[in-house]
This record gives sequence, C-alpha cells and structure tokens, in this order.
Amino acid sequence: MSDRLLLESIARLVPTGARVLDLGCGDGALLAHLRQHRGCSGYGVEIDDAKVQLCLRRGINVLQLNLEDGLAMFEDDSFDLVLQIDTLQHLRNTEVMLRETARVGRAAIVAFPNFAHWPNRLRVLQGRMPVTKRLPYQWYDTPNIRVGTYTDFEVLAQRLGLHVSDCFGLHEGRELRWAPNWRASTAVFKLLKG
Repeated sequence: MSDRLLLESIARLVPTGARVLDLGCGDGALLAHLRQHRGCSGYGVEIDDAKVQLCLRRGINVLQLNLEDGLAMFEDDSFDLVLQIDTLQHLRNTEVMLRETARVGRAAIVAFPNFAHWPNRLRVLQGRMPVTKRLPYQWYDTPNIRVGTYTDFEVLAQRLGLHVSDCFGLHEGRELRWAPNWRASTAVFKLLKG
C-alpha cells in the first residue's frame, strides 16, 4: 500500500477539529493532511533529525523525543486522538507505549504491517522472510524490531484493558473487514479507554 493510500485511509477515521498527537510522525505528512482537510491541530513526535526538519518545513509542531522514554511530558487526556501509524513495530516498549497512548489520549488509532497477510505466510512456508511493498526490508536490515499480526494485537488490546471500537485491515487502499488477519497487509485499530 502506498504511503498516500494509508494516509487517506487513516485520515477518514479522525474526527474533524480533533487535537491530535502523532507518535512517530515521520515527515509530518499525515498531520499536514489532517490540518488541511480535517481542521485538526496538535503535535508530532519524531526522533530522526532529517524528518524533524521536514516537519518544520511543513509548519508542523514537532517534538524531537525518543518514544522509548515514554510520554511523561503530557498530562492525562491531553489529546482527543493519539496516532501510532507504523510506530509500534519499531518500539521495544510496546505495552508501555500503548498504556501511555491511552493515558494521554481519549482515543487512539494504531496501524502496523500485518505479518499474517497471506503472501507473508507463503514466503515463510518457502523458508524465507517476507519482502513485500508493505515490508520492503530484508531480515538483516529491517528497522522493525517486532512483527505482529492483526489477531495478536486484538489479544494484546484486550489484555491491556483497551476497548477496540473499530478494527479492520487495509490492502491497496481497500478496507477489509472479512478475514483481515490473512487478507490485509495493514492492521488498523481504533481504541478507546476500557
């Protein structure tokens, strides 16, 4: 799925005028899109120097922070919505970051590459790690330190007491609600506090 299709799919889930915190905001494209098309405001959090500079060029309010250190600088319920789009698979502290997300936001949208997508399964059956449009790295140079599936995340959210208000898969811009664990390259969850 192209970055643009993922951006547009996620943007549809964001309420108009929401105050948003985008964790791992990258170059700020999603926040810029939300500001322009949904009237949203808020902040991005990014660690990469070059991406922080790109955010600033777009006029995005960005904080350069390491998410592994948590979100202690934000008070409870500071944001209407916290976004974690392609962030969780890069973090060692997945559970802590999900709890922090629930603490600082009234709702959250989490999206990540779904390792259980059927082409990935087939590649593993062939004895190789998958390399796809959605997972474009070789096993030895991937920035992803975790791989997860749609179903794995459902179990984790329940264990953490997070209410899943909506969930579906995305593949090539299409929303998939039937059998997303094997049909979708991206898992998407909208969470509310439990």
